[in-house]
Amino acid sequence: MKQVTSNNKVALVFGGSRGIGAAAVRRLAKDGFAVGLTYVSRPDSAEEMVAEVMANGGQALAIKADSADAEAIQQAVQQLVSHFGRLDVVVVNAGLLRLGQIDSFTVEALDEILSVNIRGVYLAIQAAVARMGDNGRVITIGSNSAVRPLTPIGTVYGMSKAAVAAMIKGLALDLAPRGIRVNNIQPGPIETDMTIDQIDMIRGMVPLKQVGQPNDIAELVSYLASEESRYMTGASLTIDGGMSL
Repeated sequence: MKQVTSNNKVALVFGGSRGIGAAAVRRLAKDGFAVGLTYVSRPDSAEEMVAEVMANGGQALAIKADSADAEAIQQAVQQLVSHFGRLDVVVVNAGLLRLGQIDSFTVEALDEILSVNIRGVYLAIQAAVARMGDNGRVITIGSNSAVRPLTPIGTVYGMSKAAVAAMIKGLALDLAPRGIRVNNIQPGPIETDMTIDQIDMIRGMVPLKQVGQPNDIAELVSYLASEESRYMTGASLTIDGGMSL
């Protein structure tokens, strides 16, 4: 077991090797957390993130875990706690995007999204809170598509994110007796390697005429992971430049 960082707290970011997840890892490490991050297919990105955190004086651990695999989720939490000794904050960022209209959307694609974006989120929270002390934090990364459908080909994705928004309300009540706060962030378009080819088109859809950056979401993760958010639970916070207005 290794000694944790200066604030004596540990966070786990599911889906933390790229994009929003990587930005959350950086910010939580800056805030003094020892951070674990899961990845599925990019060990290089995950290890680069660990090296970056450690080069800046922090502690990090990369864990391979597919969020469609219930056993892998359990093992990821167990590995993190075995390594750092505790768990205070979990950020559930892992998710899948599959697009298509109803006449072409396959059962396989439907099951894949539901498995990761709903079942995987619930199982990650379930595993985390079983090892988390009182007054911990659960943060999910949803989508503004839960509030307002943005395209007809995004029905299933939006449905999965609306399920997460509903899920955290019940879990907030469930976990309130333990002082565990449960909140959901609903980003709009964020500039990542997945969206870079469509940035100009996306920018035109946003009332503020700008596309969000991963750090914009990481700042909100930081707030929700802190004591400053102690009176907030069961909330879904939309951050999308006005797209869902």
